[in-house]
Amino acid sequence: MAEQDVCLHLDSIGEVTKEDLLQKSKGTCQSCGAGGPNLWACLQNDCPYVGCGESYSDHSTLHAQAKKHNLTVNLTTFRIWCYVCEREVFLEHRPALVPVAAAAHLYAYNISVPIAVAEEEGSESEEDELKPRGLTGMKNIGNSCYMNAALQALSNCPPLTQFFLDCGGLVRTDKKPALCKSYQKLISELWHKKRPSYVVPTSLSHGIKLVNPMFRGYAQQDTQEFLRCLMDQLHEELKEPLSECSVGYDGSDGEDRRDGDRSPSEDEFLSCDSGSSSDRGEGGGVGDSELLIQDECDGIRSPAGGMGDVSSGTVISEKERLKERRLPGSPLHGVMYCRISSPDNEASMTQPQSTPCSPVRTLQELHPKLSSSPPRSSPLRSSGPAYSFKKAQLLLSARKKKQSHYRSVISDIFDGSILSLVQCLTCDRVSTTVETFQDLSLPIPGKEDLAKLHSSIHQNLPVKTGVCPDTYGSQGWISYIMDSIRRWFWGPMVTLEDCLAAFFAADELKGDNMYSCERCKKLRNGVKYCKVLRLPEILCIHLKRFRHEVMYSFKISSHVSFPLEGLDMRPFLAKESPSQVTTYDLLSVICHHGTAGSGHYIAYCQNVINGQWYEFDDQYVTEVHETVVQNAEAYVLFYRKSSEEAVRERQKVVALANMKEPSLLQFYISREWLNKFNTFAEPGPISNHTFLCQHGGIPPNKYHYIDDLVVIVPQNVWEYLYNSFGGGPAVNHLYMCAICQVEIEALAKRRKTEIDTFIKLNKEFQAEEAPTVILCISMQWFREWESFVKGKDNEPPGPIDNSKIGVMKGGHIQLKQGADYGQISEETWQYLLGIYGGGPEIAVRQTVAPADPDTLHGERKIEAETRAL
Repeated sequence: MAEQDVCLHLDSIGEVTKEDLLQKSKGTCQSCGAGGPNLWACLQNDCPYVGCGESYSDHSTLHAQAKKHNLTVNLTTFRIWCYVCEREVFLEHRPALVPVAAAAHLYAYNISVPIAVAEEEGSESEEDELKPRGLTGMKNIGNSCYMNAALQALSNCPPLTQFFLDCGGLVRTDKKPALCKSYQKLISELWHKKRPSYVVPTSLSHGIKLVNPMFRGYAQQDTQEFLRCLMDQLHEELKEPLSECSVGYDGSDGEDRRDGDRSPSEDEFLSCDSGSSSDRGEGGGVGDSELLIQDECDGIRSPAGGMGDVSSGTVISEKERLKERRLPGSPLHGVMYCRISSPDNEASMTQPQSTPCSPVRTLQELHPKLSSSPPRSSPLRSSGPAYSFKKAQLLLSARKKKQSHYRSVISDIFDGSILSLVQCLTCDRVSTTVETFQDLSLPIPGKEDLAKLHSSIHQNLPVKTGVCPDTYGSQGWISYIMDSIRRWFWGPMVTLEDCLAAFFAADELKGDNMYSCERCKKLRNGVKYCKVLRLPEILCIHLKRFRHEVMYSFKISSHVSFPLEGLDMRPFLAKESPSQVTTYDLLSVICHHGTAGSGHYIAYCQNVINGQWYEFDDQYVTEVHETVVQNAEAYVLFYRKSSEEAVRERQKVVALANMKEPSLLQFYISREWLNKFNTFAEPGPISNHTFLCQHGGIPPNKYHYIDDLVVIVPQNVWEYLYNSFGGGPAVNHLYMCAICQVEIEALAKRRKTEIDTFIKLNKEFQAEEAPTVILCISMQWFREWESFVKGKDNEPPGPIDNSKIGVMKGGHIQLKQGADYGQISEETWQYLLGIYGGGPEIAVRQTVAPADPDTLHGERKIEAETRAL
């Protein structure tokens, strides 16, 4: 692998010293005068040019293209980029993999995860390590406070930020607008040691507007809608399919939806605030409406490998990624989303038209795939109209059940699951459903609702009456007295626990909202309730402060008391829950000041390095006391799992790594999992399948960047981690999988054969002046097939599905009016049908049978007699 890093253009470098580069880093761009950080110096012999990067006008690239100078160095990270090789190069060979001791040292001073950022090797001291970072503001670029507050809140979530800083090599996507790269660049700037007073998030703003038109223009938007859309898009770009082995290791994937006793009315008791995505592997199918919506989003997908083939300003190039130094750490990609909300009110300031906020799903997610092995015949293959719609519907439902599981760093951090139950009060039948959530949208109960929650009628519910004592434990006696006076004048204070209790409270189904029981086969009175089945690493809570009626909107300004530490979710946990850590500490809170029509967003965030609270108000960052945070009008809160046991585990691993015991074996471990270990309270079993194929080798497409996926650990560290967390498998040798390579070559041959044959048959079809038969094919299926044969999609499509473009009339299948279809020849249809199977066959022009001579003579005789008369 070291040979892959050798650049043939290194001999063009002149004499350059470290002092020269440090001196140049203090200067400005020689073309536009832009200052650092992240200036680029030309390394051509006798060339003193220093230019700006993509953060400004990218004069460094323009200089290299004009002067034919090949190499440039980033003056902040000292990483070198070759314009000819189009990749990072190294002046001398360095160890390919970093021992875990180096990663462990990052956490030696603050095991609760200080943020490490790109900077000069070896320049980190204990004093520098403890200096607060991440205190960079964001400029308001036109009513963008909703975006700035959301980004600051996410930036202060250590598991996510540590991933983008330490595992930059894992941030890979060929999907436009490459929002993950824009976000990675923004996080690197926010947490850089030599941070500016504020940054301008232009690239990320452009990217989110490309994906979600609702954010275009300069109107005020809802920060919660922005958060959902941003995280959905990050998941879409970073997601990876889960292998069967990794599904087995990951206990969360065993929470398949239990459909056996499911009834239609269960669709009502867990409504989704934002569009749900079906690729999470929770068993959810895709409705017809979702497939139609997906067709409108196809233009967002990009060709494979189109990393830099995008308009400037929306994508970060490979060269620009060198601004972030890869540090020892860990995670990877893949997910699905469903937001759980209480059905009483909607919390959106952006009006009901929030459908663009739904995840942009690709067609490959909406349909399961066949294997990449050579095509096999389909049992449903048919060439005539005998292929019924019933078969097509059965085929579609079967494809839904085989849907792929996906995960990403977003799903690993923010996804939890809820167990929802509906009980028939007549036959006592209980239906259960498991749904994935990424945030909880909680109602704010009024005085009457609080009275009901605290009454004896709801004694069986996990309700904490009164004010949670932990909420005021760190507040001081003055604040406690003030709160007591407030309760005396304005009634009982609403706590976050009250909101949670209201959300998880049982709801009676009666009257117009009766429950359709499958056992009774009638509408019955019922009770519906839900519990948390799996708690996420970071719990995002959204308080429903905005209510939109037909004619007007208003805001609920009631103060909701929330704890800074020790939020206990155990009362709301299902008995089947595998979650061991149930307490959470506050990371950040987003507040809205103003009315439902207008206002301003700010964020309060706790710095992970020094533990102090700061107010982020666009470009202004101010230190505040924690009482200011507790008295804030919270709108969105981010809580992180708190575990002393996880801290002790990290300390033990640091001690083992520092022992430096000589060992005969060294083990490779996933960077992704190591990052989880360093930042999660419950990292789960070791999962090395993120860099291994099903045969135990490295997939050929990952082999060239395997250094970004693994870290070497000594034997004593591996044995401790394996005995503590399980999982695996153990890896002592990295090799490219020959089986996967053969499959890739066979797949490339198959693609070429199919596309060449189709082009040939289609040319023959176009040459026919009056084709006898013209058949129809669903463009939805054809686009999947086209993506596969062009290499945009790694998996072949399923059987041909024409059920959506046809309609049954008079016992025959006819083309549906307004259907999305294409016309192909009979030979092309038979060719595709022979490979993929499916159907039904729909013709827009049939073969006309030749007339019988005797019949034709009789018709002419009758016609002559008629004329005579």
